[in-house]
Formats: sequence, structure tokens, C-alpha cells
Amino acid sequence: MAYEGRVLVALADPTRRAIIEKLATGGCSVAEIARSLPVSQPAISQHLKVLKQAGLVRDTPSGARRIYSIDRDGLGPLRQWLDRFWGDQLAAFKALADLDGAI
Repeated sequence: MAYEGRVLVALADPTRRAIIEKLATGGCSVAEIARSLPVSQPAISQHLKVLKQAGLVRDTPSGARRIYSIDRDGLGPLRQWLDRFWGDQLAAFKALADLDGAI
């Protein structure tokens, strides 16, 4: 499966999107993530595995636990892929907004 497919499949799940939102505030352990969501720790671990395989999160050892964080390098290709679809439209919108401000 291509990179974009793995990422979109990973982000299709609402729990995984909630995990990404949680990690946007900073690194967390599985237990910290589980406390903030109505999901068991084993389920969180499985979701993190999918997100890690998609290149969206990374883990760092910290004593006996692992701290998960967003992998900013993994988000870059997703942004580039999305820009292929939205780049021209956003540029056109900006041009229109700039014209409106000049009137």
C-alpha cells in the first residue's frame, strides 16, 4: 500500500484521530493516552502500532515505558500529497481575499 493509503487508513479511525489530537499537545505514554480516552491500554497500543507503521507517530524509551509523540517528518509527505489537491485552490482563494481587501 502506498504511503498515502497507509496514512488515510490510519486516520480513518476516530480513536486514532483522537490519539493524534492528544499527542499534538505533547508526548504521552500509553497509560496517559488511555486515561484520556474510553479505550483500554491494549487497544491504545494497537492503535499506536498502526499510527507508527503509517509514519505518523514515533516512540522513545523512557525507563520502563515508551513515550509516543507525533512524527513531524511523517506528516510532511501527507502535507505534500494534500497540497497537490488543495494548493492551487488555496492560492486562488488567497488572491481573491487579497483583492477583496483592496476594495
